[in-house]
Amino acid sequence: MSLTEDIIKSLPDGRVVEVRIGTHWTAVVVEIAGQLSCGLASTLMEAHDHHKNSDVPQAGTLETYPALELAQMIHSDRPPLASVATATINALLPKGSWAWAEKNAEEVIRSEGEGRNVVIIGGFPFNQRLKSQVGKLTILEQDPEGAELPESAAPEVIPGADIVAITGMTFINRTMDRLIELCSEDALILILGPSTPLSPVLFNYGVDLLSGSVVTDIEGVLRALSQGANFRQLHRAGVLLVTLDREAFSSSG
Repeated sequence: MSLTEDIIKSLPDGRVVEVRIGTHWTAVVVEIAGQLSCGLASTLMEAHDHHKNSDVPQAGTLETYPALELAQMIHSDRPPLASVATATINALLPKGSWAWAEKNAEEVIRSEGEGRNVVIIGGFPFNQRLKSQVGKLTILEQDPEGAELPESAAPEVIPGADIVAITGMTFINRTMDRLIELCSEDALILILGPSTPLSPVLFNYGVDLLSGSVVTDIEGVLRALSQGANFRQLHRAGVLLVTLDREAFSSSG
C-alpha cells in the first residue's frame, strides 16, 4: 500500500460542504459528526488553454461527492483535482486529538543542522537565512535559480543528507513516497508547509516532524482565499501553524 492510500484508509468519511479553488490555495470544508472542518492545499494548475478540456470536469458538482471519494482524486492527472483531494484529506484528519509540539521547522533545521548536510526540497522563505547556519545546504526546486538544483538531482543528494526537509506539495504531486525512500535511515526527515497532511501515518514511513496548518476561522479563510490571498494573508485570516512531532506523539500514546 502506498503512503497516500495508507493515509486515506485511516480517515473517516464526511459530507462535503464546500469546495473553493483559489488562485494560490484550495480549501475544502467537510462535516463530520456534526462538526465542520476545513483543510488547505496549494493550488496546482497547468497552463491555461481555452481549447483544451476543462481542468476540473466536475466543476459545480464537487460538493455532491462523498468526502472519501474526493480524497481519492489525489490520483487524478489533473493538478487542480489533486489539490482538492489533498485539501479534503487535510479536512478529514482529526483535529485536537494530539498535543501539537511547540517546534518551529526553521529552528529545528538550524539547531540540528549545525555542521551537518541539509537538503531542502521546496522554496521556503527561510532557505537563504539557513545557508550560513548549517554545515552544508542544498536546495532542490522545480524551477531552480542560482545555486539551487533541479528536482531531478534528488537521487544524487538526498541519500547523503543528515537532514531532509520536504515540502508538503510533494504529497499533491505524489512524489513524497519516492523522496522519503531516498533518505538515509539515520536522516532527520521533516515534511512542512500548509499542504502537509498532519497524519501520524507518516511516522510509519520514517518521518520525524510534520509542520502544517489548521484552519481556525473557516469563513474568514474562505473569503480571503476566494479573493486571491497568499498564505501570509490566509494566516492572518484564520490559520494556525502547528507541528506534530513523532517522539511527542509516541510518548503521548
